[in-house]
Amino acid sequence: MYKIIVDSCGELTEEMKKDGHFVNVPLTLEIDGEHIIDDETFDQAYFIDKVAKSPNAPKSACPSPNAFMEEMECDADNIYVVTLSAELSGSYNSACLGRDLFEEEDESKNIHIFNSKSASIGETLIALKIAECENAGMSFEEVIAAVDKYIAEQHTFFVLETLETFRKSGRLSGLKAVLADTLNIKPVMGSTDDGYIQQLSKGRGMNNAIDKMTKCVMDVTTNCEEKILAISHCNCPERALSLKKKMESMAKFKDILVVNMRGVSTMYASDGGVILVV
Repeated sequence: MYKIIVDSCGELTEEMKKDGHFVNVPLTLEIDGEHIIDDETFDQAYFIDKVAKSPNAPKSACPSPNAFMEEMECDADNIYVVTLSAELSGSYNSACLGRDLFEEEDESKNIHIFNSKSASIGETLIALKIAECENAGMSFEEVIAAVDKYIAEQHTFFVLETLETFRKSGRLSGLKAVLADTLNIKPVMGSTDDGYIQQLSKGRGMNNAIDKMTKCVMDVTTNCEEKILAISHCNCPERALSLKKKMESMAKFKDILVVNMRGVSTMYASDGGVILVV
């Protein structure tokens, strides 16, 4: 028996929700004093509208160690936790503390915490890789080794429609944000090997930026037929479908998943943003 716990930045597909091995532990979002739990009740349209109307930046809080511990109380012998990049959130440290506290009372289970070094559907793909390894009959140690290798080879890319959240949070100067919006410049961003965020390219307009992102993807992706590619979008299903078709025209992948973002990803990607992971 195994269980895979994913913080709510990692979107679960409908199939994963029905599977029984996967569960989300929610982060909490905050905007103008209102606290919003990032679970199945999350209303994306309401949140996008509230953020757009506010002069303040939205914030997120990671799950408590106790929230992870509660999910570890189960029948599974092998428990795996997948969190947001430790460089972007306290979720990883919280999960590690939850495991340590749990093991003080119960040492009968095998528990491992994976730092995704990614976010959103990067976490989703890692969770699916864990399940694939478990279903193949691998031992707990073999699963960890295989998934660590998978994480090291994974690449995350994203393009944002607006930089407003970054401007409001002080991560980008107001002048740069205004210039980017005025000139319709869309940065193409990606993850570093350590789980930080870096700018890879930029384009004039979303279509041009997405074209440049797909080139960045193909520059680092080999053996596509053996890999699952995943796309998450913030309230732009047509854009995500167009990106899916573009990637299908460039290479044959094992599968391509498309999901709508949950709360944490929505907070950072903002309306119209897309994330691609392979």
